[in-house]
Amino acid sequence: MKRRAFLRSALAAAATAAIPQQHLLAALYQPLRQDVPDIPAVTGDGRELTLRGRDIAELGARLRGHLLLAGDDGYEDARQILNPSFDKRPALIARVAGAADVRAAVDFARDHGGLLLAVKCGGHSFSGASTCDRGMMIDLSPFRNVRVDPAARRAWVTGGSLLGHVDHETMAYGLVAPFGTVSHTGVGGLVTQGGFGRLGRRFGLSIDNLESVQVVTADGRLLHASAEENENLFWGVRGGGGNFGVVTNFEFRLHPLQQKVVGGRIMFPLEVARDALAMYADYGAEMPDELYADLSVTLPPGGQPGVVGFSVCYSGPAGDAEKALAPIRALGKPLSDDIKAVDYVALQRSGDIDDPRATGIYLKSGFLASLSPAVAEIVAGGLEGHPERVTRVAFQHSGGAIGRVDPLATAFAQRDAKYNMLGITGWRYGPDANAKAHMDYMRGFWKDIEPHTHGFYTADMVPDVSQQEIQANYRANHERLVAVKNRYDPTNLFRLNANVKPTVKA
Repeated sequence: MKRRAFLRSALAAAATAAIPQQHLLAALYQPLRQDVPDIPAVTGDGRELTLRGRDIAELGARLRGHLLLAGDDGYEDARQILNPSFDKRPALIARVAGAADVRAAVDFARDHGGLLLAVKCGGHSFSGASTCDRGMMIDLSPFRNVRVDPAARRAWVTGGSLLGHVDHETMAYGLVAPFGTVSHTGVGGLVTQGGFGRLGRRFGLSIDNLESVQVVTADGRLLHASAEENENLFWGVRGGGGNFGVVTNFEFRLHPLQQKVVGGRIMFPLEVARDALAMYADYGAEMPDELYADLSVTLPPGGQPGVVGFSVCYSGPAGDAEKALAPIRALGKPLSDDIKAVDYVALQRSGDIDDPRATGIYLKSGFLASLSPAVAEIVAGGLEGHPERVTRVAFQHSGGAIGRVDPLATAFAQRDAKYNMLGITGWRYGPDANAKAHMDYMRGFWKDIEPHTHGFYTADMVPDVSQQEIQANYRANHERLVAVKNRYDPTNLFRLNANVKPTVKA
């Protein structure tokens, strides 16, 4: 192994040496543009302003990455996020290649009147917060790297990396950090908001395995934060989302995990929905920590039969898997069952969407401390299908190690949740799609569910959530979050998130 690594390094060095120095410089730095026009833009608080072409050109010259304007090659692709319901056009897109680029972009936004600022990594934001109209998007996607120290069981992950990148690198050493369930999710967006996933019940949320971060704050500083250094910033980053800056590097604690786990999906006819919900209410909170099982009830478009499904991952000893899964299998003969021993990285990729921008999506979400008979009946008896949309209710499994952390220990407060419940509707996106009708249906359905919930996962937040709801969602942690916001972002430069509003005048 050492010999192969040495050969790869030697070949890479030889290839680099063969490139003329001027070509290396051209690859690293883009030339100063001379033809940049003045561009109308908007600040975070909605004021109109004009960005001078000279200033824009100077920013472009500071970046090792690329600065894109409307009409530039790559702009149309870079501005998009996964949900096509959001079709916004930033005035500038800074595709950053490192922390220095992030600092330059943040400095520019701050120094130009508090330019509206969005931060994009994987582009999964249901609220559309990773893009904006007439502001600046900091696109972290070129800034991707994962470094693993298997002896120390640590991984250092740059801010633009995706979950799949981390899983691939760490599992090469039989190590893992608990992340989400879709491999092309951005690490930054998921982790700073909590980080639920298939191993959360065993190892905790992603933030519970975070050792340190590096953050570019609103004043342009690059700060290291951990339990020993800038500890209030470290506390706030673990659940406070993007409120305090742009995280450019994460350090994760890793855990040993065998390559293969037992996982997959088992599907039943809709007729077993009530039995499935009752079983999940009784057994879901008591399942062993090694078993993660999401429940979903789905009504497909076009009048197709509805289905009830479980998506599972059992990461304990393989010989104990069937005992843990027995209550699910007792529901009857399944329509399909692909649960088997499977490579963990492959299971992490199994929920990926090949063409996510083909579908409009709207969801509502809320945490449940228990799955009550009232909620079960609303789902089993009240969910309505539609010929032009998918209608789904899902319960993401929580509890276990997640619930054994003090709710005041991190900014993420909902440690009592046993399930994250989601109401989801999806439709074929296009000019003839009746998006409003589909969203209105889910809003109406959720009115009956909401009184049974206590807060929501900010990664699932949609734009119609009120500021009062956001504040209440942080529970007893809100006051401390405001104090952290006052210190590190008193002008609310980072506001496109589950926003904590500062209370000081900068």
